Amino acid sequence: MSTAYDSCLFKNIFGTEEIRDVFSEDAYIKNMILTEASLAKAEGQCDVIPNDIGDAIYELGKDLTLSSIDKSLLGEQTDVVGYCVLPLLNQLTAQFPENLSGYLHWGATTQDIMDTASMLQIKKALEIVENYLSDLITILKDLAQKHKDTPMAGRTHWQHALPITFGYKCAVWLSSLQRSYNRLQELKPRCLLVQFGGAAGTLASLGNDPNKGLDVRAKLASLLGLNNPSITWHVARDGIAEIINLLAIICGSLGKIALDIIAMSSNELDEVSEPYIPHRGASSTMPQKRNPISSEYILASSKIVRANAGLVLDGLVADFERASGPWHLEWVAIPESFISTVGSLHQMKFTLDGLEIKADSMLRNLESTKGLIVAEAVMMGLAPFIGRHDAHEIVYKCCVKAHDGKAALYDILRYEQKIIDKVDLKVLKELCDPINYLGCSSSMVDDVLNLK
Repeated sequence: MSTAYDSCLFKNIFGTEEIRDVFSEDAYIKNMILTEASLAKAEGQCDVIPNDIGDAIYELGKDLTLSSIDKSLLGEQTDVVGYCVLPLLNQLTAQFPENLSGYLHWGATTQDIMDTASMLQIKKALEIVENYLSDLITILKDLAQKHKDTPMAGRTHWQHALPITFGYKCAVWLSSLQRSYNRLQELKPRCLLVQFGGAAGTLASLGNDPNKGLDVRAKLASLLGLNNPSITWHVARDGIAEIINLLAIICGSLGKIALDIIAMSSNELDEVSEPYIPHRGASSTMPQKRNPISSEYILASSKIVRANAGLVLDGLVADFERASGPWHLEWVAIPESFISTVGSLHQMKFTLDGLEIKADSMLRNLESTKGLIVAEAVMMGLAPFIGRHDAHEIVYKCCVKAHDGKAALYDILRYEQKIIDKVDLKVLKELCDPINYLGCSSSMVDDVLNLK
């Protein structure tokens, strides 16, 4: 085993068995055979080859077991040819009756078969991604609703900024996954396309009747459950790029959640913890450690998928009517990106489903700066009485005193003559309470929860 994705040590950290099966070598070979068989059936139904021949090839091909394929020989010949379709056809031709074998791969080219086989994998993989996204959306909706009014410190530049609620934070996380779920639905008809164009994409190999080739492509798409493109796309790789870049966006969103959880899990903040399982995140030397290990792996996978997004973007720059190289990047980037993404989704589902929320710690941290977190609230509250600029300057001066003296902001403000001349101390006290400065947090949580 040469990579983390197939390592007995790391494979279930960076992926799941379900997604590895989708991108296994066996699955890819089966998809290529199914594509060849479906092509024959489509051509038979469109009178490009005899209909009975097409049906017979389809029935034999769709049920062909991989035990009949010599994978070692296939690998050796692929190493020589550079592509795997011709070596596979050599073996299929030898197994099919002579009256059928001559109609295999009729009018097709290597990339037709490989792209379509890959697209079948992508379609199934996107179903797995969609299911995980749906589960995470449900979990985060529950967390956002439950903690809509759980106050905590909002932070910018790692410093206290303004009060928020934990439900608001969860709703922000949720909103990004909701948008990605919608993006996924939108790209399916645009990107899950069958590939069939022949040598240069024109389908000239199926004869002079222009409708024959187009009819076969439409029928092939229908048989395989893919969408029929308007034109051959083998050198227009934007669909692949869009799919992998969606995975990068998803992983970026998961990475943001993971980074928040890592920071909030620190001993100093102690606001959340990943689910406890004996020895999960343990150290070989420090018995006290409970490292946020799932979040750490999500962060790592997020970086891998974002890097692969750049690779598939390079694949867009293809020369003429058959690319001389960039397409090959996808053979590495597509499986790796999907496995990493599903691995991250799996780790995030585990983390959020059992996340330990420490509301008492959140409140303690919110109050730890003794009112400084609502300095903006005080400034805006005083502005109608003493003017916006003077309010800013006075509150800033009082914040410095509170910082230096480790005092509560209210205890400094209440002795500021320009304030007490104009503002009742009860009003000032209310301005200094973080719970009174949550803005539209609750309403925005409701808006996110009401999205379909």
